[in-house]
Amino acid sequence: MNTHKNAKMTALGRVLAVRRVVSGESLGVVARGVGMSGRRLREWVRRWEAGDRTLADRSSRPRRMPQRLPRVQRRQIGRLRRQRRSSLSIAFALKLPISTVVTEQRRQGLARLPSLQPPAPVVRYQRERPGELLHIDTKKLGRIGRIGHRIHGDHSRRMKGIGWEILHAAIDDASRVAYSEVLEDELATTAVGFLNRARAWYAARGIRIESVMTDNGSAYRSRVWRATLQTAGLRHLTTRPYTPRTNGKVERFIQTLLREWAYVRPYPRSWLRTRALRPYLRYYNLERPHTALGYRPPLARLASVNNVLVINS
Repeated sequence: MNTHKNAKMTALGRVLAVRRVVSGESLGVVARGVGMSGRRLREWVRRWEAGDRTLADRSSRPRRMPQRLPRVQRRQIGRLRRQRRSSLSIAFALKLPISTVVTEQRRQGLARLPSLQPPAPVVRYQRERPGELLHIDTKKLGRIGRIGHRIHGDHSRRMKGIGWEILHAAIDDASRVAYSEVLEDELATTAVGFLNRARAWYAARGIRIESVMTDNGSAYRSRVWRATLQTAGLRHLTTRPYTPRTNGKVERFIQTLLREWAYVRPYPRSWLRTRALRPYLRYYNLERPHTALGYRPPLARLASVNNVLVINS
C-alpha cells in the first residue's frame, strides 16, 4: 500500500522509532520526538515484538464481507452481461436489485457495451515501393504568445483567443520518409498547396507519389482536392470513419512530432517553433532510427531501395 502524502512517518521511520524504544529509551520521549502519539507508537512496538520487522501499512480491506454477493451470482452476472443482456434484464433474471447488478458489472469492467466486444485484430501492412502510398493528416497547434501551461503547469495562466496553427504532415508508407509544414489553416486550397509541395519534395528524392490516404475531413472531400488528384493521376484512399488507426503511420508520426519537436522545449513564440521543424525533419529522415525499418533511418531505407540519397533534406 502506498503511504499517503501527509503521512508523518514512513515504514523506515517507524522501525527507527521502535528500535529506540526497544533499546531502552522512554516511549513518551521517542513519541514526542517523532511527532507521534504514545498510543500509536505502542502499537508499532507491539507489532515489532510479534515479529513484524517491516511495519508497513496493512490493507484496510476487511477479511470478511457478509453483504457481498456470492461468487456464483457474481459469475452469473458476468456471464449474462457477456451475452449482451441489459442490467435490468439481469436483475430480473437473478432476482437482484438493479443497483447491485450495475455495481458488480463495474467491478468486472463490463458496464459499457464496447468493453464486451473482443478487441479488433491488429492489421499491419506496408507497401513494397516508395511512393506507392502517401499518408497525409493534420494536427492543430495552439499559437504561442508566451511559455504555456504544458511547461509551467499553471492552467490559470493560459492565453485565450490567440488562435491556432495547423501542422500538415505526410509520410511515405514504404520508406517512412516524412515531410511536414506548419500552415495557417486546413482549408482545401491550403491542403492542395501542401500536397503539391510534398509531391515536389518527394520527387526530388526519387519518389513518385501514386496514391494518397487521408481521413474524411472537409478539405479532403472538397472539389478542388478531388480535381487536383484527378489531374495528377493520384488515387485517393480514405480511412474508415472514427477509425484513426487506418491511417496509423501518419498518426504515429504526428505523435512523434509533438513529443520530440512541438513540446520538447519551451518556445517563447510560434515562429521559433516553426523554425525548429525543418532541422527536426532532417534529423528524423537522416539519423533517427525507426523500429519498423530495422532501426535504420528512413533515408537509409530509401537509399537501399532506390539507390538515391539526398543529404540536403
